Amino acid sequence: MTTHLSPRIHLGTLLRQMGDASASGEVTELRYEQGGGAQTMRFTEPAPFRISVNSLQGNEFWLQGKFEPTLSLECARCLRPVAVPLSLKLGTLMRYEPSAQAPYLEEADTGEEILVFGDPDLDLSNYLAESTLLEAPLTVLHDEACKGLCQVCGHDLNDGPCEHSAAVPIEDDSERFLEAQHEGKQHARQNPFLALQSLELPDE
Repeated sequence: MTTHLSPRIHLGTLLRQMGDASASGEVTELRYEQGGGAQTMRFTEPAPFRISVNSLQGNEFWLQGKFEPTLSLECARCLRPVAVPLSLKLGTLMRYEPSAQAPYLEEADTGEEILVFGDPDLDLSNYLAESTLLEAPLTVLHDEACKGLCQVCGHDLNDGPCEHSAAVPIEDDSERFLEAQHEGKQHARQNPFLALQSLELPDE
């Protein structure tokens, strides 16, 4: 497979006549837009993709294919990097709108998402990045028996006990502590106002 800077498929011929188009290759990263800013998703090894697009009717098309990225995520207990391979089965309705400046996903009345595009040389980076983020696990462990970090000094207990291990039941408590801490971070990302709950306000 050919390694590409971005995953693209050329649909010029498909826009002029009924038929199908296909593309395949590998990418080492995806550069995409999220929240109005530029983001980069990097993979631990080249991620293969296979895409095909078929004409339906009018300006509508059907995209299908497969994308197999391997992400590097942090262990929820000890923060070690964990390689997480994914196998994404792709399938989405597409609509051609010449006025579209960049491809974007739109929700149809039926509830399904439609990939709207205006450039026949279609860059699939945003679509693949969003598909990957939806499938990526929220938490991973590098090992089911991971002992986590010492909550006092931060020592990785998988490498052996630290000076606090004898005084504090680190192994059991650290797992609960770190899992609760990780869940708290997830909630904080979703709702930034959660941090205000702990503030003590003066009585009027």
